[in-house]
Amino acid sequence: MIIEHALLPVRPDRTVAFEAAFAEAYPIIAAMPGFGGLSLSRCLERDGTYLLLVRWEQLRDHTEGFRGSPEYQRWRSLLHHFYEPFPVVEHFAPVAGDDVFSAVAPVAAGPAAPE
Repeated sequence: MIIEHALLPVRPDRTVAFEAAFAEAYPIIAAMPGFGGLSLSRCLERDGTYLLLVRWEQLRDHTEGFRGSPEYQRWRSLLHHFYEPFPVVEHFAPVAGDDVFSAVAPVAAGPAAPE
């Protein structure tokens, strides 16, 4: 298993639209072979910054499978115009700790209320 990590810089005035678009895009990535779950979190210290963590069975499921698929073009059209600048995406192999994905509810439409 690998974890895809991306800090998504979204203009603060576009966060509501971004979250709605992400809810629409979620089923696209969820249907991809090798997809194991994801977590999208809003930063509390920096408006417009999101942390995206995606679990993939293998690195190539993301880099070749998803990114090389026609479905990725739809994902890209829904989300990439929100990023300013475009995020750096990196991949990690788990070493220790709890599975963060088991505690996260599925993505719902609309923004979540801050606690």
